[in-house]
Amino acid sequence: MVQGASLITVATSRYCGVCGATCGSRSYFGRFKGGPVVFGVESQYDWHQYRKRISFGRNIDIARGRNLRVEAGWLFKGGGNQDSASIERSESANEDILMFFFQLDLATRVQYALNLEQYDIAQQLRNKLSEVESEVLKQQESRLGSASKSEVQDMAISILRLRADLQNAVESENYNLAADIRDQISKIEAESLAASVRAQAYENAQYAFRLGQRVRHKAFGYRGVICGMDPVCCESTSWMENAKIEKLSRGPDQPFYQVLVDVRADPNLLVTYVPEENLEAPSEEDTKRFDHPYTSFLFYGMDGAGDFIPIKQLREKYNKPRHEVPYDPDDEKSGEDA
Repeated sequence: MVQGASLITVATSRYCGVCGATCGSRSYFGRFKGGPVVFGVESQYDWHQYRKRISFGRNIDIARGRNLRVEAGWLFKGGGNQDSASIERSESANEDILMFFFQLDLATRVQYALNLEQYDIAQQLRNKLSEVESEVLKQQESRLGSASKSEVQDMAISILRLRADLQNAVESENYNLAADIRDQISKIEAESLAASVRAQAYENAQYAFRLGQRVRHKAFGYRGVICGMDPVCCESTSWMENAKIEKLSRGPDQPFYQVLVDVRADPNLLVTYVPEENLEAPSEEDTKRFDHPYTSFLFYGMDGAGDFIPIKQLREKYNKPRHEVPYDPDDEKSGEDA
């Protein structure tokens, strides 16, 4: 893991800051301020001065290294050709990754403060970390279906209460009220059914791709790396309409993946949210160069097959085991012969 670096300062200053004042991540990061340390997009640190003091282990300057051409204002602005890869850009997927960065950064800062015996600052950081973890837990429960189960239970209780109210309205011959209550019951029953379907889908999800795996987009051809996954589409209705999800053969009820896009191939994409049916694994091992500013934080590096190795915290986030590259004794023999 990167040592001595402020992950969230890099992530938000460089990649959230360019998207303008309307960036949704600002609402998250702006909450956690106070004391001698200020976090997030509104940080008191000046990025151009602060980045000079950041050590990335490999002396990589994200702002200038690798000659990444990223234009200000391109991030999640929408528009563009509706038949291009831009329709699968996802602001919420990027926010999810930035929140993950924020959590890692706070944990790193806590340990750093403890190492310097700055216990007051460490406690403040722990408090902020607790706030972030609570927020992240709520989001994860919602995305992983846990919230759907509790939703179903709450709706069932509401229906029982409404049925009692309905009976009282009928007995008192208040038929207008009874009609309104029937409409409420019908609406809640439909929502309860949808929540039950979502919860079941999350529990039984089977993924064709894994964290860190290299993939190729079938329609748009760009190379990417899987960095997150949902068993069904978790985007908004407007996003699904823009991305034409209803025209997919499997619709929204299939796994969707957060995909990092090689910025050398397309500097106008960063994170996309792609249905499983639109992705495929390379026909041959892909060990070609892959450039993306998030790979340094989400992955340890590449394995022998060219796929990326997710950090422990990322695997824990999605409850996924570490993927081991199959051992091939022929490779060892060929190495000995050489």
